[in-house]
Amino acid sequence: MSIVILTDSASDIDQSLRESLGIVSVPLKVMFGEETYTDGVTITASAFYDKLKQSETLPTTSQPSPLDFAEAYRAIIDQHGKDVQIIAIMLSGAMSGTYQSALIARSMLEEQVDITVIDSRKASFVYGMICVEAARAAREGKTKQQILDMIDHFLHEVRVYFIVDTLEYLQKGGRIGKASALIGSLLNIKPILTLDEAGYVAPFDKVRGTKKALARVLEALKEYAGNDPVKMAVLHSAIPDDAADLLARVKQEFNVAEAYLQQIGPIVGTHAGPGLLGVMMIKA
Repeated sequence: MSIVILTDSASDIDQSLRESLGIVSVPLKVMFGEETYTDGVTITASAFYDKLKQSETLPTTSQPSPLDFAEAYRAIIDQHGKDVQIIAIMLSGAMSGTYQSALIARSMLEEQVDITVIDSRKASFVYGMICVEAARAAREGKTKQQILDMIDHFLHEVRVYFIVDTLEYLQKGGRIGKASALIGSLLNIKPILTLDEAGYVAPFDKVRGTKKALARVLEALKEYAGNDPVKMAVLHSAIPDDAADLLARVKQEFNVAEAYLQQIGPIVGTHAGPGLLGVMMIKA
């Protein structure tokens, strides 16, 4: 019996990796004024950040419709047959209505096919990597329940911390107030952010300067992982050299079983802006 992992484009899984594992992705859209782009289809992450730096106004994003998900579910049925089991792992419901669209689409087809829809309560490759692990488990012949148990474990186990270069985009997106953004910028305050249990962006700590902020992130991850083997990723928005340097540092300081270097795509990038640097980690 086939098990197919479905996600949305905000999971930021590289196309080649996604296709090699048979992961289906339903794209969100990003709008610059009157111009609408389909994430990963008509705009790449690199092109998005180029446009973002030139844009005077913050772009907006929109979720796929229930019809978009229903079409994706039907395409999976057409390819794999009605006995297929679909596990859909979605962008945090606290950040987007994507999860709700996937649920509505499931209700339209629930008598035809077995679909489980999961609110990851995470963003970007934080749940993208869990999609990859789930797809690998399906390829290995694990049962649906075994895969669901693994997903649940990873979603509770994963740690993620990230630093933004500028508070401008968080302020424009309503995540912090103008006064906080101004004071933070003047004092070179680097807020360290995380994702809370409900799937919202939440403050973890704040220090002065990027160097100290990164040291605090690695300290927090060391408290979590110690010397245990880990699977991890360095996430970034348009700063590949800094991300590569951080990845090399993490590999030196941790027992890394598997590592990724992943650029954050347009959906999360709309709210974070360029210059984000983060680390996610799961005990292997």
